[in-house]
Amino acid sequence: MSLEEVKPRLARAALLLDFDGTLSPIVVRPEEARPVAGAEEVLAGLVERAGSVTIVTGRRSGFIRSVLPVDGLDVIGQFGMEGFPPMPPEVLAEVNAAGAEEPGVRVVNKGASIAVHVRTAPDPDAATARISGPLVAIAERYGLDVLPGKRVLELARSGSSKGTVAAEVVARTRAEAALYAGDDLGDVLAFDALEVLAADGVAICRIAVVGEETPEELIAKADLTVAGPEELVALLREL
Repeated sequence: MSLEEVKPRLARAALLLDFDGTLSPIVVRPEEARPVAGAEEVLAGLVERAGSVTIVTGRRSGFIRSVLPVDGLDVIGQFGMEGFPPMPPEVLAEVNAAGAEEPGVRVVNKGASIAVHVRTAPDPDAATARISGPLVAIAERYGLDVLPGKRVLELARSGSSKGTVAAEVVARTRAEAALYAGDDLGDVLAFDALEVLAADGVAICRIAVVGEETPEELIAKADLTVAGPEELVALLREL
């Protein structure tokens, strides 16, 4: 489980990358996120040499393609839920009501999921603690999951996760190796999915992109760590 196992299998490898905090610095307003310098060039080169290169994100794929216009780059948005029916209006109404109780909290209707951003709350940690219970209760009533992220909680259909997406991409591409880079709690499930694949003989490398808010659980499960998106891009350039 190391980068050295993936390198010789690059032409038959699935490279899977998160976006926010991984290829782009974390920003206060998500719509202002942009990839770090060199990311587009490096990904374009990898698309030509690797088996597949995929951005795995909770965002809509259209946003990623607008800031990373790389031919041949695959983008799987909203944890693989794009194209699914929208959340029922009663779910959105209840989430909006919960969000309205917390100053600075932003509820974003993404169609197939609903994101509750707490980064702009006066005390994001306290806001998260207070709003988590109501969101979990809403999720339980409607058979949904609450997916945690950096200063965001997302209501999504049960079973939707970056881990599910990672496993599906590797299976679909029949990859002999898989690399996943991420920085957040949602990426832990992708790390776990790769560990299962490794037991079936797939060479893997799990990279934690470490920033101020990177969870210790992700770092503990990583095969390799890098200090921020710039270091990840530099590492990918050497593949």
